[in-house]
Amino acid sequence: MKIVILDAYASNPGDLSWEELAAFGELTVYDRTAPEEVVARIGGAEIVFLNKTPISEAVFDACPGLKMIGILATGYNIVDIEAAKRHGVTVCNVPGYSTAAVTQMTFALLLEITQQVGLHSAAVFDGQWQRCPDFCFWNKPLTELSGRTMGLVGYGAIGQAVGRVAQAFGMRLLVTARHEKPVPEGARFVPLETLLRKSDVVSLHCPQTAENLHLMNARTLAEMKPGAILLNTARGGLIDEAAVAAALKSGDLAAYGADVVSKEPIAADNPLLSASNCYLTPHIAWAPKETRLRLHHIAAENLRAFLEGHPQNVVS
Repeated sequence: MKIVILDAYASNPGDLSWEELAAFGELTVYDRTAPEEVVARIGGAEIVFLNKTPISEAVFDACPGLKMIGILATGYNIVDIEAAKRHGVTVCNVPGYSTAAVTQMTFALLLEITQQVGLHSAAVFDGQWQRCPDFCFWNKPLTELSGRTMGLVGYGAIGQAVGRVAQAFGMRLLVTARHEKPVPEGARFVPLETLLRKSDVVSLHCPQTAENLHLMNARTLAEMKPGAILLNTARGGLIDEAAVAAALKSGDLAAYGADVVSKEPIAADNPLLSASNCYLTPHIAWAPKETRLRLHHIAAENLRAFLEGHPQNVVS
């Protein structure tokens, strides 16, 4: 059986092994694949793994031997799912592998905003503490999380994990989602409008859909508590980036921390790049080595289940 990985570098820049997948057959690994190379590189392979390489109906037409696509990620919009169904190709993703890592990134952003660790570390190395006439100094105000209110928009596995950590910090918890769910003691499930009005920190953990594109826009940002913090480790399209930049400039929004943007890699004209109190990381919440190991293991188990006739994590 021939197996091809089209963009291996995305999840494995060289620090992991592909031995789990290699155990299933003849494995060919490409670090990157340009769109015009996809058909030739798949060739007669039955199994293809990919992270961000698009697969269109034309690819399915040109590769009739293809039986399974394994996506090395949770999102699967890079594959034409309807075309996969028409061609009888099973498409599997990897859900749930990054819950702990995304939770960690959410609080890394929040703690950088509230504690300004990077700023003050740089100040120490710059000699500012040595030159200070007082024993202690700080260059920006610091914020204590205990007693503040965290509002979670979306309450799946990641939202729930973030909520547990927020409560461990002593924060009050408000939750909203498409469907009401049980919440832990001390938390409340409320409408979005209430959550925005009462939360000191709003953290987005919902999937991006046609219905919630630009969920956070000029109107909803205006409903937020003045001076609140907005976090986004979900999807860039959940926010209107120009509106967030404007709210940061006016001071209505105290800070924005995100691991995602609407177009990735970020465009040079993205308004967030010139916004004040804006903290951006390059979509790396999923990137710890342990997290990527889990991703690869689940992907291999997806292949095993498919070959045994009971495919799992199927999205087509």
